[in-house]
Amino acid sequence: MRILGIETSCDETGIAVYDDEKGLLSHELYSQVKLHADYGGVVPELASRDHVRKIIPLIEKAMEDADTQPSDIDGVAFTQGPGLVGALLVGSSVGRSLAYAWNVPAVGVHHMEGHLLAPMLEDDAPEFPFVALLVSGGHSMLVKVEGIGQYEVLGESIDDAAGEAFDKTAKLLGLDYPGGPLLAKLAEKGEAGHYKFPRPMTDRPGLDFSFSGLKTFAANTIRDADLTGGDAEQIKANIAYAFQEAVVDTLIIKCKRALKQTGMKRLVIAGGVSANTMLRSEMKALMQELKGEVFYPSLAYCTDNGAMIAYAGMQRLKAGETLALSSQAKPRWPLDTLSAI
Repeated sequence: MRILGIETSCDETGIAVYDDEKGLLSHELYSQVKLHADYGGVVPELASRDHVRKIIPLIEKAMEDADTQPSDIDGVAFTQGPGLVGALLVGSSVGRSLAYAWNVPAVGVHHMEGHLLAPMLEDDAPEFPFVALLVSGGHSMLVKVEGIGQYEVLGESIDDAAGEAFDKTAKLLGLDYPGGPLLAKLAEKGEAGHYKFPRPMTDRPGLDFSFSGLKTFAANTIRDADLTGGDAEQIKANIAYAFQEAVVDTLIIKCKRALKQTGMKRLVIAGGVSANTMLRSEMKALMQELKGEVFYPSLAYCTDNGAMIAYAGMQRLKAGETLALSSQAKPRWPLDTLSAI
């Protein structure tokens, strides 16, 4: 079976062709970072328009790279939600139109299920069951995973997601958009021990997250710091280090609780923040301590991409799921409402 995958949930247009025997045949990704940089964040209308401009050329390139003709495609998978409704409509409209024109089934994929299953693209893929930590700009959640579609949300962010907190704190430090990766890079120059940030919601039971207060603490710390002298850049680096350390420690504490609560020894970490070097290092140490295993997608598949959508869509198409061509995009779509396969 060969699937065309389309991802347009936010500000990246991702297209991929995946074959269940040969694996990933092509992977195209266009990022709108430069388009939104002047605004310090994603402008939904601009994102939608740019998806319209880029999606067809990227599909043509992915099909060419995969040496694939429309007659070779057995199904079209696209991100149905959650995400920005205008951006989702671009991908869903094109995906359903191609499915109709090529006379193949279409399937709508849950964006976070795509991230959750992204490590399955690797040679060293995790086996079910496992605990998944999904951390991105829009979501932070812990999920107990028994199989595809068998998801129990153990905890999630009640306000800002981890990636969102990274981006907002980076902006407070005067870094460009998207700030998360730039903050992490700045933190590499930072020194431990200069600032102590709180570890939000770790002093109480439960697995929910809250990073809004941490962002406020960072804002106050930056405001009170003397950034007028010659050591201003080092002070910023120290603040970035302390902030990142607080986020990572919080995620570590919550993951440890989730593993203990479920009795599982396998942990999957996916989403844009899963590319963070400190997070990967600390999670590796945690799982060595717990005598367990931790799995990640490759860096290319941490952020939004078509490969994860193609893979997730293939699993659901194989199980007999299809989507009516009249189906709507779902900007809000709880992960635990998906059907098990």
